[in-house]
Amino acid sequence: MSPDDRALAEACLRRAEWLRQGGDDLVGALLAHGRVVALGPGEWVQAEGDDQTGVLVLLDGVLQLYCQAPGDREVLIGQLPPGAALGQTTRFGGGPRLVTAICRTESRILQVSDRALSRIAHDAPRVWEAVSALLYLQLRNLLEMVAELTALPPRERLARRLELMARAAPDRTVHATQQALGEMVGLTRKTANVHLAAFERAGLIRRSYGVLTVVDPAGLRRMAGG
Repeated sequence: MSPDDRALAEACLRRAEWLRQGGDDLVGALLAHGRVVALGPGEWVQAEGDDQTGVLVLLDGVLQLYCQAPGDREVLIGQLPPGAALGQTTRFGGGPRLVTAICRTESRILQVSDRALSRIAHDAPRVWEAVSALLYLQLRNLLEMVAELTALPPRERLARRLELMARAAPDRTVHATQQALGEMVGLTRKTANVHLAAFERAGLIRRSYGVLTVVDPAGLRRMAGG
């Protein structure tokens, strides 16, 4: 791991909610036993059904998450911003990977395999508490997505997702096409485009090819009803 990669990975881990109770020792162990990989746009980080599990931390770039839907097709369900983590473990009755993760942009990822987690646990058994905290956060995010799809009308649903994505981005820039944004909230590209155009006229966002900048996150939040 290069010094630059290590510094970036350490900064991401120290900000991670799932590691708040882990302390410096756990951050150091994850850095010592993990590895950083650099991938380009369109490259796969993991595939749904992979049996090689563990934890992934996105250091920079954007990852898009897909899962299999009826009709043997993959649907886009969300994006991970820099600093976000994804993972599970077979150690406590888990199974294969649940989602496919593909790079939307050039990305660097810290990978900590199940085998590496087991090595860490010899000296720092609290690593399993951290993995459990990560699993809880992933479940919470999933339930919030289901609640949005169930409770919010299309325009409010799109506003809510955009506001959340911009909040996680350091420069309020969302790297996603209009079709991708629509798919993430269950809308067609045409319907998503109508609402995005209205957001832009209202001064809430600014669009360019494949990228969208949120100008007024508070306005999007009000539109989403929260």
